[in-house]
Amino acid sequence: MFTKILIANRGEIACRVMRTAKKMGIRTVAVYSDADRDSLHVAMADEAVHIGAAPSRESYLCGDKILAAAKQTGAQAIHPGYGFLSENAGFARACDEAGIVFIGPPIGAIEAMGSKSAAKTIMEKAGVPLVPGYHGDDQSPAIIKQHADAMGYPVLLKAAAGGGGKGMRQVWSEKEFSAALDAAKREAMNAFGDDTMLVEKYLTQPRHVEIQVFCDNHERGVYLFERDCSVQRRHQKVVEEAPAPGMDPALRAAMGEAALKAAQAINYAGAGTVEFLLDIDGSFYFMEMNTRLQVEHPVTEMITHQDLVEWQLRVAANEPLPLTQEQLQIDGHSFEARIYAEDPDNDFLPVTGTLSYLDAPDEGDYVRVETGVRQGDEVSVYYDPMIAKLVVWGRDRDSALRRLQKALSEYRIGGMTTNLGFLYNLVSTEPFRAAELDTGFIEKHQSLIFQNSGDHLERFIPLAALYLALKQAQDAQALAPATDQHSPWNVADHWRTDGSRKHRFAINVHGEAHALLVEQTGSGAATRYKVTHAGKTTTLQGSLCGNQMVADMDGHRQKLQVNEDNNHISLYCFNHVLDFSRTLPDTGEADDQSLAGGLTAPMNGTLVAQLVSEGTEVEAGTPLLVMEAMKMEHTIKAPAKGTVKQFYFADGELVDGGALLVDFEVARAN
Repeated sequence: MFTKILIANRGEIACRVMRTAKKMGIRTVAVYSDADRDSLHVAMADEAVHIGAAPSRESYLCGDKILAAAKQTGAQAIHPGYGFLSENAGFARACDEAGIVFIGPPIGAIEAMGSKSAAKTIMEKAGVPLVPGYHGDDQSPAIIKQHADAMGYPVLLKAAAGGGGKGMRQVWSEKEFSAALDAAKREAMNAFGDDTMLVEKYLTQPRHVEIQVFCDNHERGVYLFERDCSVQRRHQKVVEEAPAPGMDPALRAAMGEAALKAAQAINYAGAGTVEFLLDIDGSFYFMEMNTRLQVEHPVTEMITHQDLVEWQLRVAANEPLPLTQEQLQIDGHSFEARIYAEDPDNDFLPVTGTLSYLDAPDEGDYVRVETGVRQGDEVSVYYDPMIAKLVVWGRDRDSALRRLQKALSEYRIGGMTTNLGFLYNLVSTEPFRAAELDTGFIEKHQSLIFQNSGDHLERFIPLAALYLALKQAQDAQALAPATDQHSPWNVADHWRTDGSRKHRFAINVHGEAHALLVEQTGSGAATRYKVTHAGKTTTLQGSLCGNQMVADMDGHRQKLQVNEDNNHISLYCFNHVLDFSRTLPDTGEADDQSLAGGLTAPMNGTLVAQLVSEGTEVEAGTPLLVMEAMKMEHTIKAPAKGTVKQFYFADGELVDGGALLVDFEVARAN
């Protein structure tokens, strides 16, 4: 067994690998970029080596720098995690030539599965069922479109070298095809340096079910059952579970054996995942094979009670698989929810910023929190916006789901918008509880997932008003003279001679302004606050101690947590968080230059492409430019009919969130 390994990755997967390595008595070496100098994975490692600037192409994608770090520290093996160089055959070959073990499959297996087109050809020869499609060498747009037209729409465009939903587009009609192909090829080239595409028939109600396989170097292979990863947005998984609901033993065996057949066809060794589309009639089709550890591997670990990273290390050290197929059993049910810094109410755009407050659920035998960040860390534009993976286990699906809901309700993150509330709402819908899963789940049930937003505001805004009133009184008390506690100057209850004690607050919630009137009556423990908002009055009592607020609203007593950071306030209550800011008075110092007619960047990122020329007249909804942030493309569209007067950034330039991108003149109504 190795005595020292280097982890060629960052964030939660680097921390995950280190935990197993330490358990096995193996020393660990981290690598880090400028942006990650003070990160958790660097702190956890026994040693750490700086490898370059923040952009991954200058650090985590530089195989020569990573190999130099391994040689410098005497690491005997390199674990690539997932993403970055994990499926890079050239890097695996360089490790082999340097005499350093690559903790992954053989070079030939990576090459075979590195191209989705080549992989489908191999699987077809091996007798693994395939989705109808075109994955040929002729990449002319006309040929690709010809095959799409012949299959009939909808179709799915996919980057041959891709993964993680990048370079992938659904095309619903012939007229959308050319623009979708251009966008998919551009995103694929940006992400993988390869814009080779394939096109498949798009199944309208498929489930995404994948099989975890493991092979050693002694001609033994097993499958560790399946995971259902159907709940996705933008082709990226959001909630995964194991085992897949409704999977009968015969179908499980058929899919497991097909996955092993796929692995054996390329002489596989190590951890791999064979992904299938499972249709409503029980037929399944090979989609791709990932020659690495998957993000969602913890749910498999929870139901098999096996450490897959330990298996990886043992296989890489040429040991046989720890268990046979007959010895593997499914125990209970597990879910994983991916927690991202993103705004579900704004098309899931990624969010950057500082994690000013972070309070995760307690971990134990039933709850795992896989993360690579701590309170005070920054979520930057350079890497994936995942904050953590929340993993739970239960004796059956219902009990595991209840545990997931509870853990999500207890997760507190402040300083930025996250998808926590969205995740809670999603897993609480009746279709999810009933396991009515397919890859269009979120789009299909959007009204259910987002239906409570208005109800939440009606319930939470009075609580926000209570917090502001209590905080105002607390701040006033702190500034009062301490010489005489009985002095009237120390009274901070806003007493007035006319008996009316009213406060007016203005807050902003997701870009919407809300005016609040708070009338205070009584004093001391009997103080009451009547909050009027949008014509409705609510009576509250409460107290504030640190970040804990106790509120009694119309006889309903509850405990809430509050985090305030630079006027960004997060109010946590059970299964929801209200993020808001207090609108400060206008002092007349604001810039008088209106940006009306200008389109601003929704997040930090890079300008990828200008899609129209300056001076062009466009219709509402016309794509104007494309930005890339956190590995995903985002298209900025014309808000109305008008003229593009000027672009303020060139292709390839970095753009700050909120920066003016386009001078856009709205056409005058006739």
